Amino acid sequence: MKRYLPAIAYFVVAGLAPLVVKDAFFLDALVLILIWGAAAAAWNIAGGYAGQVSLGHSAFFGLGAYAAALAVTRWGLSPWTGILIGAGIAAFTGMVIGFLSNRLKGPYFVIATIALSQVLLIAASRLKGLTSGSEGIPVPFRPGFWTLGIADKSVWVWIVLVLAILVYLVQVYLERSRRGFQLAAVREDEDAARSLGVPALHLKVAAIAVSAAFTAVCGALWAQYIGFVDPAYVFSVDISIKFALASMIGGVGTALGPFLGAALVTTLETTLRAQFGGVGAQFIGTYLILYGIALIVIVRYAPRGLVGWIGERWGRREAKPA
Repeated sequence: MKRYLPAIAYFVVAGLAPLVVKDAFFLDALVLILIWGAAAAAWNIAGGYAGQVSLGHSAFFGLGAYAAALAVTRWGLSPWTGILIGAGIAAFTGMVIGFLSNRLKGPYFVIATIALSQVLLIAASRLKGLTSGSEGIPVPFRPGFWTLGIADKSVWVWIVLVLAILVYLVQVYLERSRRGFQLAAVREDEDAARSLGVPALHLKVAAIAVSAAFTAVCGALWAQYIGFVDPAYVFSVDISIKFALASMIGGVGTALGPFLGAALVTTLETTLRAQFGGVGAQFIGTYLILYGIALIVIVRYAPRGLVGWIGERWGRREAKPA
């Protein structure tokens, strides 16, 4: 249990924070940290544990966001139903992409995922009758838990915390289960794994499908929390890069890493938005530059991410008394 104490502390602090802190700005930042952390962890299922590095995960994020928004605005359904619909559509899309692009590796798989997100961006921008095109869809606020019309940010913290814990547990399962070990074998050497009878294709398709479903749920909750869906944002490559960046900074292939990376990235972005939000392009350039600097520092001094760097320091500390 010692290895899971940092994660337990992370989630306990996040869950108790709304009981202690009532500042709206802090709670808003905490909600976004948990949403982006869960999305980064979902990306990590495919990119970290399965070795399928994707820069088009915004496709699944956008599908979830639009499914929840359309369920409310077009079909009069509950956003919870929209979340299930979005997760199902994203999982099916992930299965199709995973099956079709199974033979694509390295940069070719990355290009294929980027192409998917851009195709969906064009489709959402052109289908004005369904998605309102580039104008986006405003999500109406209807008070109630069933309609996700929740003004109390503390409740939002607990809702997204449940999702974050669920994605974390899936990653822990991949670290400890037989299927997880097989997936790691496929990631390290697919040909050798196949020769030992590991069903590489089924595992990779399942990983991308689960990753897509969780990413869609994150997108749906984000859309309901923000109250607006814009195709240029939810299907953008920037969102996909944010998922990958958070995982790389925190530690690719680790259960807690994406959440630590998301906390660092989101805190940095939120702070800069508060300081330079009215400057527009200057703010965008500033946080992108700092993102790049943070990634360079991590790659140079902590190639295994924050989790690996902290683990090494802690191991040295315990080794000194011995």
